[in-house]
Amino acid sequence: MLDKAELLLPAGSLVKLKTAILYGADAVYAGTPDMCLRAQSKFSMEELREGIEFVHRHGKKIYLTLNLFMHNRDVAKLPTFVETLRQLKPDGVLIADPGVFMFVKEHAPELNLFVSTQANICSAQAVKFWQQQGAKLCVLGREVTFAEMKEIREQCPDILLECFMHGAMCMSYSGRCLISNYLADRSANQGKCAHCCRWHYKLHLRLKDGSIKELTIDEHNKDSFEFLLEEEFRPGEYYEVMEDEHGGYMLNSKDMCLLPRLPDLLGIGMDSLKVEGRNKTEYYAGIVARTYRQAIDDWYSSPDTWDYTRYMPELDTLQNRGYCLGFHDGKLTNISQNYEYTRTLGDWLFAGSIVEWQGDDAIFEIRNYIDSGESIAFLQPHSLNNLRLSLTEFEDADSGEITAKVSAGQGKKIRLRPTVWNQDINEVKRLLPQYTIARKFQPLSGPNGEMLHRKQQEFKTLIK
Repeated sequence: MLDKAELLLPAGSLVKLKTAILYGADAVYAGTPDMCLRAQSKFSMEELREGIEFVHRHGKKIYLTLNLFMHNRDVAKLPTFVETLRQLKPDGVLIADPGVFMFVKEHAPELNLFVSTQANICSAQAVKFWQQQGAKLCVLGREVTFAEMKEIREQCPDILLECFMHGAMCMSYSGRCLISNYLADRSANQGKCAHCCRWHYKLHLRLKDGSIKELTIDEHNKDSFEFLLEEEFRPGEYYEVMEDEHGGYMLNSKDMCLLPRLPDLLGIGMDSLKVEGRNKTEYYAGIVARTYRQAIDDWYSSPDTWDYTRYMPELDTLQNRGYCLGFHDGKLTNISQNYEYTRTLGDWLFAGSIVEWQGDDAIFEIRNYIDSGESIAFLQPHSLNNLRLSLTEFEDADSGEITAKVSAGQGKKIRLRPTVWNQDINEVKRLLPQYTIARKFQPLSGPNGEMLHRKQQEFKTLIK
């Protein structure tokens, strides 16, 4: 057991890796398309080497993934994969397949072997099994409740334990889903999930003559009826099936957020607290890293006065599907599902990031439309403080062209001269180093705004 819990962030690209480390991650996990469950990984081998050097130079750790479930066609590639891992020298390797675990243990005994969440570890017995095989760390399944987690920690004190703390939830068993195979011929167990649980589904009626008719729901009849499911052995328990003009989202889980339960995880001595989201932006990596970094450090400093409400507003600036506590408190409720929409919503947008300093000029890459006079908040990496800036004109970093507004696209960058900050430029450079991210406020209105704020209220109800 570690003396202090590790904050573990996803690294879907080299920039995201560096952003996560800058904003407070103790460790990151990454992979390449041919070795892990992330077919969309943005890492080349050269970038991965650079990332590992960057992480180690900052005194942090990096774990690589070899967590796909192999078919016969994949086994022939295994020696090459393992030799690559030996050359890269990560701090740990995440594996799910027992056959892969056995092979790596035999052919690369110097590597620290971690058991991935894909192995679905939900009991102390499973942890003990993997420990006997030589695992240094086990990632517990998202389905483990806190009560079960506490028992596992008590019964397995001599192995590192990791749990998920924040990010998307899978409606299946930690990714062991076959819906994508059936509907899209893409294997979730080999990193190609099509996320069919996020799709919308349209309700149809089959008439007695065998014909199928679409049931049209519009503004005139949407309030006239409801669709309810009743399971055979639970008479009287009705589950609402919601559908609007866009369809229904019957399998769509909200995102996990265990910030309000952080004292539980820290109190029992969980070794690593994991954030999901390798396909999210560097804004996501930065916000989640600095928020949980501050929250974790504050709890260790003063657990009796710790209050999650200080940090929750930061996580609310992220685009999300609404938050839930996952399985932490036990049985999921209907509040954990989002039947209304599958896209992520939020009142804040990723404005851009400082990609480099050229002398005293900040080169700022634009990631969203910015108009003259809009307030941009630059997020300081080592606190929850922000440095605000309002620009009336924008200077193109390459051509020097001046415009009254700027849009994102094709690596569009602007140059921020020292005079725009209205304070000592050396202090600005200290507060806002390379890879600093920025955001802009753009409140949602209409139905989207109503849905977003309703989900926030549902979460407050859930954690009481």
